[in-house]
Amino acid sequence: MSSNRRITLIFGGFVAAVAATFYPIFFHPLTHKEDYKQVQKVNRAGINQADVQPAGLKIWSDPFKTK
Repeated sequence: MSSNRRITLIFGGFVAAVAATFYPIFFHPLTHKEDYKQVQKVNRAGINQADVQPAGLKIWSDPFKTK
């Protein structure tokens, strides 16, 4: 196997490993926003954010909210 092909395979494997790592962390939530909104509704039910969050900090109600 030539040196260039070996370097290409190593670099391609590294890129594939990084892509496989970032997919469930970054790309899946971006493409399935409604699923995550439903999960957050269930998880945040009955929680008063003012009791949990320290005073003076901005409260983010929906990280997926579009303007």
